[in-house]
Amino acid sequence: QVQFVESGGGLGQPGGSLRLSCLASGFPFSTYFMSWYRQAPGKERELVATITSFGASTHYADSVKGRFTVSRDNAKNTVYLQMNSLKPDDTAVYYCNAVQYLMDYWGQGTAVTVSS
Repeated sequence: QVQFVESGGGLGQPGGSLRLSCLASGFPFSTYFMSWYRQAPGKERELVATITSFGASTHYADSVKGRFTVSRDNAKNTVYLQMNSLKPDDTAVYYCNAVQYLMDYWGQGTAVTVSS
């Protein structure tokens, strides 16, 4: 069955960095677009970044552009989110998402807190 193992969340310092990882299994990873979403307390879930199936193209929310970088290693079935210049507003639960046509899979989320 489809499974995700998300890691790398935790406490980050303002101005600091964290790297999230999402290891996927149970579907043909390299054929899926992969995204990171986040949901802050009391707010709706929002798209953070997307990377196409072979990594040729990426898309970022304006709020993270220039600070976050999404990447993938299809040989390892893993997608990453490098988060630099962290801000308190980046505090949220971050979710890994896989999409292909009508197929849509979600990870369980990993919490990120940015605070001094």
